[in-house]
Amino acid sequence: MKLCIFAVAVLGLVASAAGADEQVVDADGNGSFSLAEVQQAYPALTAEDFQSADFDGSGALSAEELAIVIAASG
Repeated sequence: MKLCIFAVAVLGLVASAAGADEQVVDADGNGSFSLAEVQQAYPALTAEDFQSADFDGSGALSAEELAIVIAASG
């Protein structure tokens, strides 16, 4: 639970700084979002912050993980 709260807080700060109009694009079409893909919309996002948001430890954010973080940030 602490990890989830931390990830939401970190990405919330990044999202607020980047603006509400940013959109993360799954450029390679694999159904998940890599650090590079998320950084296109949120350049201030660090690898550590990204890992904190990767709740299942897959190395990428699922659409669900990304939606949770974006919803919590806005």
